[in-house]
Amino acid sequence: MLTHTILSLAGRIFGKNKLSIMIYHQVLAELDPMRPSEPLKDTFRWQMQWVKKYYHPLSISSALKHLKNGTLPKNAVCITFDDGYINNLEVAAPILKELNIPATVYIATAFSGGENMWNDRIIDLVTRPELSDIDLAAIDLPSEPLSDTNSRIAVAHMLIKKIKYREVDERKTLINQLYIANKAVEAPRRMMSPAQIKALDELGVEIGAHTVDHPILTVLDAPAQREQISQSKKTLEACIGKPVNGFAYPNGKLNRDYDSVTRDIVADLNFDYAVSTNWGISTVKSDRFQLNRFTPWDLSPLKFHLRFLRNLLAKD
Repeated sequence: MLTHTILSLAGRIFGKNKLSIMIYHQVLAELDPMRPSEPLKDTFRWQMQWVKKYYHPLSISSALKHLKNGTLPKNAVCITFDDGYINNLEVAAPILKELNIPATVYIATAFSGGENMWNDRIIDLVTRPELSDIDLAAIDLPSEPLSDTNSRIAVAHMLIKKIKYREVDERKTLINQLYIANKAVEAPRRMMSPAQIKALDELGVEIGAHTVDHPILTVLDAPAQREQISQSKKTLEACIGKPVNGFAYPNGKLNRDYDSVTRDIVADLNFDYAVSTNWGISTVKSDRFQLNRFTPWDLSPLKFHLRFLRNLLAKD
């Protein structure tokens, strides 16, 4: 306890006028061996209890106003989620509400119709217990054995890496072909429906845009990028009946997943800000359309706190 207090005081010293924005995707009700990096409910609870006790959680909209006015509280932190998983509503949101911690969820709107995210479809495919090996002829690779969880995770990550930077239609076609070749059925839906997105908004969670199909935006030309970004904003605004002011770049690394063209499109579409996955903090000098975020993934409170403090020492 004393160590955490000391680290919190260090954060107040080194974190003056610095905004930390945390990234999550899912919070799981129970362990999923194929998704070991996603926190479980109990882990997320102590992380949020820690945020509440030692830091100053804010909504991004509020934090950016404070940054602009020079009134950002010390140890300021924002909680964000990408993609739009049902467990954001059913598992994470009750904990956030209990602790009165604001949050923002950035949603890729195409998947609110019931289809799972392309990467989840790959993971779910290689998870199928009836598959002892997987036919990969659709992507011009030999079959791979699926002997245990580690081999399944390795194959899933290899396929995600190979398919991620394809155009959306090609990506979907290849995954459909893999399902057909391996006689696999789709897993239950993982993403929020429009009604669930609206319910999350009504709980006070800010809703942000994350494109329609979660493409790598640098793969697209400028008009296609604009369509992906603007349409996701319009769809979400129609869903929740209010402006959507924030955007998150899919995958989110500068010059690999988005670039200056993308940044300018977002600014031109009347968003207030955009978040990347470039690690670090943000300050009043930061480009508000390229705010940094980070993920302290450690499972012990002390290491979690130390990594958080280390991020505060990073440059914007």
